[in-house]
Amino acid sequence: MKPEQNKTPFKFEDLIIYNKSVELGESIQQQISKFPNEERARLGLFFSNAADALAINIAVGSENNKETFLLALEDASNAAYECVVCSTKAKLRGYISEEEDQKNREDVVELNKMITSFKNHIQSKLNS
Repeated sequence: MKPEQNKTPFKFEDLIIYNKSVELGESIQQQISKFPNEERARLGLFFSNAADALAINIAVGSENNKETFLLALEDASNAAYECVVCSTKAKLRGYISEEEDQKNREDVVELNKMITSFKNHIQSKLNS
């Protein structure tokens, strides 16, 4: 599910990495909706917070200076790894399928490659 185009866009909304992180967050939210009630407040909360932190860090970081953006991208990368742990636990507990877990992992790999590339790009601008 792709985020809607807003009539008042912000710069970060043009970033592919931001939009992909929002899409991952929404996919994870749909998965959490199938968790048993007691797990929505436990594992589901961690999973949701990690997925949301990905997009939030990218958005907030992009509106700051390059050094701060690098730190925010590192936080986004860490949030992505948290998503992997939560996805693994959800799969092991039978809340999501093997296919959903695999898709989550593929999305995190793609996002982390993009984050690394973006960090390298920003770092090269700082060094020049």
